Amino acid sequence: MTFVRRPWRLAAEVSALLIALAVAFPLYWMVLSAFKPAGEIQSAEARPWTLSPSLDSFRRVFEQQEFGRYFLNSLVVASIVVIASALIAFLAATAVTRFRFTFRTTLLIMFLVAQMVPVEALTIPLFFLMRDLGQLNTLGSLILPHIAFSLPFAVWMLRGFVKAVPEALEEAAYIDGASRTRFLWQILFPLVFPGLVATSVFSFISTWNDFLFAKSFIISDTSQSTLPMALLVFFKPEENDWGGIMAASTVMTVPVLVFFVLVQRRLVSGLGGAVKD
Repeated sequence: MTFVRRPWRLAAEVSALLIALAVAFPLYWMVLSAFKPAGEIQSAEARPWTLSPSLDSFRRVFEQQEFGRYFLNSLVVASIVVIASALIAFLAATAVTRFRFTFRTTLLIMFLVAQMVPVEALTIPLFFLMRDLGQLNTLGSLILPHIAFSLPFAVWMLRGFVKAVPEALEEAAYIDGASRTRFLWQILFPLVFPGLVATSVFSFISTWNDFLFAKSFIISDTSQSTLPMALLVFFKPEENDWGGIMAASTVMTVPVLVFFVLVQRRLVSGLGGAVKD
C-alpha cells in the first residue's frame, strides 16, 4: 500500500507547492517593487529581481506627515474591533448554544443571512446611519460597522467550540460551588480560546485592510483616517508613484504577518477544532 500511495502523495505535495508559489508570488512582487529604483519600476522589461535595491520608496512613505497618525488609528480600530467582537461573539455563542429560547434557530439563520449580504450594498445605508449618529469623521464610524460584520462569522464559528464542551463539565462545576459567571470565564473561556484566536485573525485582517469604510465615512477630517488611506497620496493625476504604493502596501502587510505569526499555533488548533465540530 505504501508504494501505491507514494505517487499520489508526491503529486499532492507538488500541487500544494505550486499553489503556495502562485499565492506568494504577488506578495513577492510587491516587496520587490518596493525595493526597486524608479527606473526599474517604470521599465517596460519586467524582471523578477533587482541588482540595485533602494530604500527611496520607503523613505517617501515614512516622510508623510500623517503616516504615524494613520498607523496609530489603524491599530486602535483593529484592536478595539478584535477585542469587542471576540467578547460579544463568545457571549452570544454561549447563549445560543446553552440556552433554549424562542426564535433561537431563526436568530442563527439571521446570522448566516447577514454574512451573505455584500458589504458594498450596505455602505450607503451605513453612511446615513453614521451621519444620524454623529459618527462621521470619527473612528467610531469604522469600529461599529466592522464589529457588526465580524460578529456573524464569529458567532457561527464559536458555537461549535462551545457545543463541544460537555454539559457534564458545567454541571460538575455547579456541584463544586462555581457560579455561572465563574464557569463562563474561568472554565469555558479558556477551552474555547483557540476558536477566539481564529475568529480574531479574520476580524483583524478585514479591519486592518479596510479601504471602503475608511474612504466612505472619513470625509473631511483626515486626522481620523487609517493606514489604507495613505496609499492615496501616491496616486497622482499625472503619474502614479508605484514605488511608494508598493512600499506603503509592504508596510501595511508587516503588522498582519506579525499578528499571524504570534497566533499561528492557536490559529491552527482553532481551525482544526472548527472543522472537527
